[in-house]
Amino acid sequence: MRGRDLAGERFGKLTVLEKTEGRSQGYVLWRCRCDCGQEVLVNTKKLVQGSVKDCGCTPSENARRGRVAEDLTGQVFGGLTVLRQAESRKGRARWVCRCQCGRETTVNAHELKAGKTKSCGCKSHIRRGLDLSGKKFGRLMALYPVDKRDHKGSVYWRCQCDCGQELDVSGDSLVQGACRSCGCLKREVQQEIQNRLHRGDGTCLERIESQSQRRDNTSGFRGVYKLKGGRYRAGIGFKRQRFYIGSFESFQEAVQARLQAEALIYDGYVRAYREWQDRAGEDGRWAKENPLIFEVKREDGIFKVRTNMTGGRERNGREDIAEGHSSDVC
Repeated sequence: MRGRDLAGERFGKLTVLEKTEGRSQGYVLWRCRCDCGQEVLVNTKKLVQGSVKDCGCTPSENARRGRVAEDLTGQVFGGLTVLRQAESRKGRARWVCRCQCGRETTVNAHELKAGKTKSCGCKSHIRRGLDLSGKKFGRLMALYPVDKRDHKGSVYWRCQCDCGQELDVSGDSLVQGACRSCGCLKREVQQEIQNRLHRGDGTCLERIESQSQRRDNTSGFRGVYKLKGGRYRAGIGFKRQRFYIGSFESFQEAVQARLQAEALIYDGYVRAYREWQDRAGEDGRWAKENPLIFEVKREDGIFKVRTNMTGGRERNGREDIAEGHSSDVC
């Protein structure tokens, strides 16, 4: 291969015209003319081995080569203006481009057309080509660029939120939708979620009703944990308190004790709240004078529930007490 004169030889659709002074990967670069009329520079190794057989204009049987090459001369992609075609590499058409900063760089055609490469690396397209003035992004209106950039080189824009607040946001965050308000939108969404939840007597009804769906411990059943000695510990939470139910020889015993506690506490609370809610909807004054009471205590291995609502029947404001035993308590 070394010293071989390829002038006049044909490789695929390429006819070698002349040897140049250039080198690529240690091999001589040859000026070749493709059957389509385009001229490209290809090194000796790629010609002889047949890895390059055209200028990139031929549809490839390999999906990696993509579609038929088109003439991109003069087209602008971000901050790059295409000047001329360069030597193909790995069967892909490549183009010499001039960046807005003045430097020349060689880029694959598919990277240009897909928008993956928009500069030589100087990020001039971000500094000079992105005008967001007057554009709206969610609740934010971009007013003017400021003299600040993020770690990627994206310009920060002074923005005004619909609520009247002003803040600086990077152009990338605006365009990509990562920032849509000054923070008021998030607060409103959180408040809306809170408003959707039914809260009474210091706890959340939806959370209580969803307890039966939880499986977040090592035993596989809510509130039941396996101890090192082989026994099983059961517990239950209510109103930010954790109550100990007991320690049991078998998993089934622990699960049964947990279910009994849920029936007394969780199911009891849901019934009491629904009853109170129905009555409150009929008489707002009564609701203010009779807030829901549902308190749980554990004394001497017994759960005691104190509430002013029982079984869906009003008890004239009396506070009734229900009791539940926990078995095999240590």
